Amino acid sequence: MAVNVNRSVSDQFYRYKMPRLIAKVEGKGNGIKTVIVNMVDVAKALNRPPTYPTKYFGCELGAQTQFDTKNDRYIVNGSHEANKLQDMLDGFIRKFVLCPECENPETDLHVNFKKQTIGNSCKACGYRGMLDTKHKLCTFILKNPPESSDTGSAKKDKDKKNKKGRDKENGSVSGNTETTSRDEIDAPDAVDRDDDDEDWAEETTKEAQIRRMEEISEHAKNLTLSEDMEKTVEHRVNVLFEFVKRKKEEGVIDSSDKEILAEAERLDVKAMGPLVLSEVLLDENIRDQIKTYRRHFLRFCHNNKKAQRYLLHGFECVLSMHPAQLLPKVPHILNAMYDADLLDEDVIFSWMEKVSKKYISKELAKEARIKAEPFIKWLKEAEEEDSEESEGNEDNVEVVYSSSAKELKVETIKTPKPVVNKEEEDDIDIDNI
Repeated sequence: MAVNVNRSVSDQFYRYKMPRLIAKVEGKGNGIKTVIVNMVDVAKALNRPPTYPTKYFGCELGAQTQFDTKNDRYIVNGSHEANKLQDMLDGFIRKFVLCPECENPETDLHVNFKKQTIGNSCKACGYRGMLDTKHKLCTFILKNPPESSDTGSAKKDKDKKNKKGRDKENGSVSGNTETTSRDEIDAPDAVDRDDDDEDWAEETTKEAQIRRMEEISEHAKNLTLSEDMEKTVEHRVNVLFEFVKRKKEEGVIDSSDKEILAEAERLDVKAMGPLVLSEVLLDENIRDQIKTYRRHFLRFCHNNKKAQRYLLHGFECVLSMHPAQLLPKVPHILNAMYDADLLDEDVIFSWMEKVSKKYISKELAKEARIKAEPFIKWLKEAEEEDSEESEGNEDNVEVVYSSSAKELKVETIKTPKPVVNKEEEDDIDIDNI
């Protein structure tokens, strides 16, 4: 599950995400250690080498750290809970990742070996400055600069040589395990690489900043789209809820039915769309609102019995918020949904037979079904009459449901009822509603 890089930001649409840290404790006694299973992925999201946050944990905990870069194993000696390390990672992010000016994690570190300083530049706002090198991790960074600070294959070859034989001081695994620690820096090479006049900052013109922000926004948008599908169903439903709510607040909900359907399909929660629509669009005036937003609900409910069941759940939720006003109107509301082609008979019968307390109290659910009995009786009688007609009854019997829900009228019509092709009846063109 992804979390915000800056966890002090609670906005779920915050563009910068990272995987939640996963820790696994191995060994016993003096050999116990904590393996950070997904450190490579976490570090990639922070745009930092995985050794940096691992070493930071070691500095904060006073523990040795081990880096097995070939097998992507990053270890902190001792037993440490993932939540504790996650909280500690927030400190690393504040000190070594977030920009001091805009607090975006769009930063790069730059090591000047000659001056023994660590520069920090932000691609989002153009900030450039120096890190406070008092923290112990800065010594490690100076000896193990980011890849962007290394130039030339000769330097890389020297780095590989310097990596070997220094396991004890930096707590790295011996043998074939690689470590990013180095005790010595080749001074002449450092002088060749770092010039006093080196300008490692990004272009800071207003146009350049706008261009960078557009690139970042596009990247973040694609990242958010892909990450949504990795979230729980509950989270994705909440995303759809916020989407519909925003459309309503912007005053464009009437023309947003296609966009809402597309968003629900993108989030793979189409069947639950009516539940979200009910929560945002319906209140004690539900009968009128069903007519107003029929097209919105029909896009989800047409030939989709699961979506129809969620519509009934949504109706129950609205009922629980306005029981005094809506309980007497339960049969009329169901009839309005049925007439709008939002509910099929078998879905209504199934709802009537099974009392669920998932969305409302069991008592209210029972009371709602008692109130619905006149409509259910009418619906069953109408279905029986249709069945008799199909067997060759010459008279056309029509059962009329009273709008007052107090009586049922049966009328016999001598004129034969025209035959309707069921396939044509079900083939509703939603776009032409």
